[in-house]
Amino acid sequence: MEAGTASLLIAIAPVFSVLLGSVFLGERLTRTIVVGSVVALAGAAVVSLAEGTSGFSVSALVILAAAVVQGVYHFASKPLLRHCTGLEVATYAMVAGTVLALPLIPATWHAAVHAPAAALASAAYLGLLPSALGFVIWAYAVARLPLAVSTAALYLVPPVALIVSFVWLAEVPRPIALAGGAISVAGVILISRHQRNHHPTDVPVVDASEPQGAACA
Repeated sequence: MEAGTASLLIAIAPVFSVLLGSVFLGERLTRTIVVGSVVALAGAAVVSLAEGTSGFSVSALVILAAAVVQGVYHFASKPLLRHCTGLEVATYAMVAGTVLALPLIPATWHAAVHAPAAALASAAYLGLLPSALGFVIWAYAVARLPLAVSTAALYLVPPVALIVSFVWLAEVPRPIALAGGAISVAGVILISRHQRNHHPTDVPVVDASEPQGAACA
């Protein structure tokens, strides 16, 4: 499957989070949030389509399932963050993911033995920064903001990827991709402005820097 199709499908994860938060957590789903989400998703779609798409296949269904699971994770972690630190929630999530990935150890070992040093360094980077540190920071934001606002930042992944690929890989983005990135940013700004104009009721959360002991037990 082409990267454009994959990124387009995974970009809908925030939609599931917002809908679940509205139904089960009582988070208000306003017209501004809906419009902003549609605009941001449309921008992500433009960026993804600029990279090319392929037909809907079994691979597409797998990626769509991943988007659903990601959306559920965002929703499910918010109640946990009322009693646990962001570090605890991130740790539990990564340990659970590791346990589920244990059947892949033989193939992983074989690939790691024959992998070049650059590939191993990239894998270590992905595990430590985007995953471990990223999940802790993400938990901090989810605990303090409505799901519609915190997950809206995910719509910025395609335009940020365009900037990173331009700076690090010297890949010049297409004009249509730049337009899509601008649309995504506009949608996220719209959602964020709504948050500033409507101050939600503060939800008690556990600070990630405070030792809580058995708070999550």
